[in-house]
Amino acid sequence: MPRVQEHPDHPEGGRKYGAFQTEIYKDGLLNQKLPTVTTDPNKLEEQAKTFLGVRSFNYVAGGAGEKATMDANRLAFRQWKVRFLSNFMIRGIDQSLAKMIPRMLRPTTHRDLRVELFGQKFESPLLIAPIGVQTIFHQDKEIGVAEISREIGIPYILSTASSSSIEEVAEANGDGTRWFQLYWPQDNEITKSLLRRAKNNGYRVLVVTLDTWALAWRPADLDNAYVPFASGIGDQTGFSDPVFRAKFAQKHNNKTPEDDIFLASREWEADVFSGAAHTWEDLEMIKAEWDGPIVLKGIQHVDDAKKAVEMGMHGIVVSNHGGRQLDGAIGSLEVLPEIVDAVGDKLTVLFDSGVRTGVDVIKALCLGAKGVLIG
Repeated sequence: MPRVQEHPDHPEGGRKYGAFQTEIYKDGLLNQKLPTVTTDPNKLEEQAKTFLGVRSFNYVAGGAGEKATMDANRLAFRQWKVRFLSNFMIRGIDQSLAKMIPRMLRPTTHRDLRVELFGQKFESPLLIAPIGVQTIFHQDKEIGVAEISREIGIPYILSTASSSSIEEVAEANGDGTRWFQLYWPQDNEITKSLLRRAKNNGYRVLVVTLDTWALAWRPADLDNAYVPFASGIGDQTGFSDPVFRAKFAQKHNNKTPEDDIFLASREWEADVFSGAAHTWEDLEMIKAEWDGPIVLKGIQHVDDAKKAVEMGMHGIVVSNHGGRQLDGAIGSLEVLPEIVDAVGDKLTVLFDSGVRTGVDVIKALCLGAKGVLIG
């Protein structure tokens, strides 16, 4: 008699993600219902273009310059292949020889995708990336995504460039896990106010984006002379902030942001996307104001990853902002392995940029990422 494989139990409360495929076929066969969103990642942009206005589509799909960094992100995923031997993965071999080689008759019936990030366990390694200005994509804006994130058990990262307030998103997310992404203002009083609001509303982790102290040259937006922030769209974090409102009123004869949207937008943009970069030493103020985990987003160089360790950071996101900030930069996946080798045992390494499929997530995890931001 052949030996029967022993399979681990399903993780407690684990979701059977594979059942989604069965549901699609069942709905089609019994109810003549097709998926609302295409399952083909290569058709997502085409489908989005049919539903979104030109400005909205260009804003979300556009990249810096000629999109060379966006291309580099996808090329990196296509070139980096992963070889599995038993439960181990070999890195650093000739990429031309590296292939994803499936093994058969292994105890893979029940997959355990659980991860632990900053002391909290999650059912999968996925996180919702901080995506701003969501009101130009859907009327439910950030609130809708925060609700869904709670339902499916995935951490939601709120962007500073939000069309919903910190408090509104917290209420929608309820008992879900939420992190706050900071576009770092120059005004320390405003920065401290944002961090207080996030902390008081249950945001567990602070994600500080380092690569967007100025908005990039994005031809898709420039050709339509469109930036949403100029008309108050995506400025709700600032417009709802008591310190920003008080400073605005004091400077402009007791006006509120609602009294003069364009003026308030210019004031907010000038502080958040000022064109003046912060320094490593400035992180001391952030550390003094935030008593939870701090993650630096936008790390692309080993030396910067090491500096993050030196500064007492708890994590980093290896990211080039999806190719939206610097044209001609290296694909994020290319630098992930060496960064993990350098600091992966000292802080939590997360990843984003160029992710399109579940296989992309697998590759990032095999190259050392502990979690992958999608969106």
